[in-house]
Amino acid sequence: MVDNQHKKIRGYRDLSQEELNLMNEIKTKGEVIGDLVKKLQDKAVTANDLESERWVEIAKMDLQKGFMALTRSVAKPTNF
Repeated sequence: MVDNQHKKIRGYRDLSQEELNLMNEIKTKGEVIGDLVKKLQDKAVTANDLESERWVEIAKMDLQKGFMALTRSVAKPTNF
């Protein structure tokens, strides 16, 4: 593995320790929410509840976008 790979990617920058801590907190909370989403998906599939499956899928996409937005708010990439 190459150290400091982000330096080779345009638009990325070094993060402060505080920013690294925030990024890790976002990632940790994302994993917890991801586990909850998976439980709800499994429950809906087991119950053959298509409406719940649909809503869980909508929530999953919106939550993924939300966590990505939080990540970008900390990382502040300089590109689109």
